[in-house]
Amino acid sequence: MSNVTKKIFAGPRIRRLRRERGLSQSQMSSELGFSTSYLNLVERNQRPVSAQFLLRLAEVYDVELAAFAGTDEARAFADLSEIIADPMFKSLGLLRSELQDMADSAPRAVDAFTLLYKSFQQAKQNATELSSQFAERGGMELDAVFPVDEVRDFIHDRKNYFAELDEAAESTHEELGLQRDDAFMVLSGRLDEEHGVRVRIMPHEVMPETLRHFDLHRRQLLISEMLDASARIFQLAVQLAQLEFKPMIQRIADTHSFQTEEARRLVRISLANYFAGALLMPYGRFLADAKALKYDIEHLGRRYHTSFEQVSHRLTTLQRPGERGVPFFFIRVDKAGNISKRFSAGRFHFSRFGGTCPLWQVHDTFTIPGRIATQIIQMPDSTTYFSIARTVKRVGALYGQPDQQLAIGLGCDIAFARDLVYAKGHDLEQPDATPVGPNCRLCERPACPQRANPPLTRNLVLDERSRGISAYRFSQE
Repeated sequence: MSNVTKKIFAGPRIRRLRRERGLSQSQMSSELGFSTSYLNLVERNQRPVSAQFLLRLAEVYDVELAAFAGTDEARAFADLSEIIADPMFKSLGLLRSELQDMADSAPRAVDAFTLLYKSFQQAKQNATELSSQFAERGGMELDAVFPVDEVRDFIHDRKNYFAELDEAAESTHEELGLQRDDAFMVLSGRLDEEHGVRVRIMPHEVMPETLRHFDLHRRQLLISEMLDASARIFQLAVQLAQLEFKPMIQRIADTHSFQTEEARRLVRISLANYFAGALLMPYGRFLADAKALKYDIEHLGRRYHTSFEQVSHRLTTLQRPGERGVPFFFIRVDKAGNISKRFSAGRFHFSRFGGTCPLWQVHDTFTIPGRIATQIIQMPDSTTYFSIARTVKRVGALYGQPDQQLAIGLGCDIAFARDLVYAKGHDLEQPDATPVGPNCRLCERPACPQRANPPLTRNLVLDERSRGISAYRFSQE
């Protein structure tokens, strides 16, 4: 942990825990061995929580210390701030302190409000696009929700950790005796012997737009030659998940009521991919190696014969109770800034309704392909993070065709940075952090040279006689 002192105020979370257990303040304080007056001050956020109090709380009530890190409240506050920034709420004049009180007291109620606002935004967008879509396509039925967002929310709500799949993958890894050097042969053999499925590597001319195809009739799994060795192995693992663990995947998917058939299919694909990563990088062994190697992504990739993206993604899933890794967040973007994948096991909040900050170095990696860039970033609420970024190539390209380059961003709260090999050379005690924001529409930092849009929460200040470093000046009131 960093030596930077950070007071923890967890009053609402402790009050919720007490009420869930049906205890009075005097009963809880007696069980913990602290005075009732101290507990009263803690619950009202008039005193920070001491380390001794937290340790005693975890011991007596068998709860994870991470439950008091404020993850849910921080996410709820960020979601609420983003929504209230909409001009339609401007007349309410809600104060930042009021939003914080709402997030602290009832983060799940904020989730419900977020879902309602999201549905409203989608309905509004559907209404504006309806006429043009009818004109272009002769009439169509619009989905009520976006399947990708629905599945992202499902994974986020479960903190990107699925215990049942992880345990099954770990057992299968041991059963197969899976090793780095023979993984392709072992998985191919399993598919052939147990399922009568033959694996074939196909020329690009035969499968120009397909990377993996399961021919159910001929019992053949066709893999494109354009995939490198680690990607081929991963696709075999995905197919194994779909054949052997289909009921388990369906059972997990059925725990949520998805509104579209597309979302139901997409979540099954996502869970099969989760299993594949867990099979190739089994939880216990992978976590031990990650800690020993100080989370060196490239070294882990060589040890497990997996790609930079596969390792980075797997690191965000290490959330087994009592056996957790560093709580990383993960993002994948293209050159235009479009986000195609994002996960967060920590407090970092991605904007739901926009892109990312251009000052975040993840966007600069396209100028130095293949090199790892490190950066310390700080959000407007002063939370500070350590981030790692690098470009990856998803699929090999033919001569004369552009590579499919993407940027991977991985990061964690700066308190965990000293556990990473990448923090070498950075001053973690007095970090030189780059100020960033969720996106331009929500960021209120003045005089930012990278600002693309004015913030929704401020009034523009226009002066025809003057031009600032930013194209947009706005009131700080």
